[in-house]
Amino acid sequence: MIQRVTLLGLGAMGSRMAQRLLQAGYTVTVWNRSPAAAEALVALGARQALTPREAADGADAVIAMVRDDQASLYAWCDKDHGALLSMVPGTIAIDSSTLSLPTVRQLANACAAGGVPFLDAPVSGSRPAAEAGQLVYLVGGDEATFARAEPLLKTMGAAACHVGPVGHGALAKLVTNTLLGVHVTALAELIGMLRAQGAEPEAVLQAVAATPVWAPVDYYLSGSMLRAEFSPQFPIELMAKDFDYVVNAAGGIDRLPTAAAAREVFKLAIHAGMGQDNMTAAARLYENVPQQSASA
Repeated sequence: MIQRVTLLGLGAMGSRMAQRLLQAGYTVTVWNRSPAAAEALVALGARQALTPREAADGADAVIAMVRDDQASLYAWCDKDHGALLSMVPGTIAIDSSTLSLPTVRQLANACAAGGVPFLDAPVSGSRPAAEAGQLVYLVGGDEATFARAEPLLKTMGAAACHVGPVGHGALAKLVTNTLLGVHVTALAELIGMLRAQGAEPEAVLQAVAATPVWAPVDYYLSGSMLRAEFSPQFPIELMAKDFDYVVNAAGGIDRLPTAAAAREVFKLAIHAGMGQDNMTAAARLYENVPQQSASA
């Protein structure tokens, strides 16, 4: 039975996941590169460690929720401070970061060498979902390890979906984020076009929402754009990073031209200084599109 849990990475998502674990009665140890991020969790009963290695010592399960490939490899595999240095055979390693396929496979191999079962378990859901325990886990790994970890994952999420062997969780997350990003860029461009034509985007999109092409997430995305509310839930720079991962997984832009085109929109937004803003801030790129006549 899993009772002692380590959480590596206390950003917007990891800190909320750790809080859920504490509320559920788990014994929680936390680590973050910036130690100050752990203060609120320590006040709630977490133990703070100075390195991933120290944090993982004695854990039944270790969860990483960090920014990217480089941060994940440091947390698990650093030659001096990596968590795997103190993890004993049978301890479950779970990486919930959004990672590239090569890094997931590298982590799986490193875990296997130490007899540590590994799950790649990225999540769908932003900060409010993490706070409410409504994340959806997309899990790759063997079925027995998933069965052991499922109750733990459901402490932090509304669902845990086993999608196949190691690497398939990452694939499911990249597919999810690619679809999301394409929705973002399409809505951003279309709202700009509607305004340039003198139309009321709210009225047009309300009508479109009554058709089968409208996705549930489009309510949030278009609402954020129309109200110009861009406080970060999913920053543009992270969306661009995930598009890099999915284009590489596909073998290049020729294999994934739609995703590659959407990636360029987010990169333009980064160059425009919006990297830290919410993904929906991409709409700002199309705010000043010149109005066109109906015959143009």
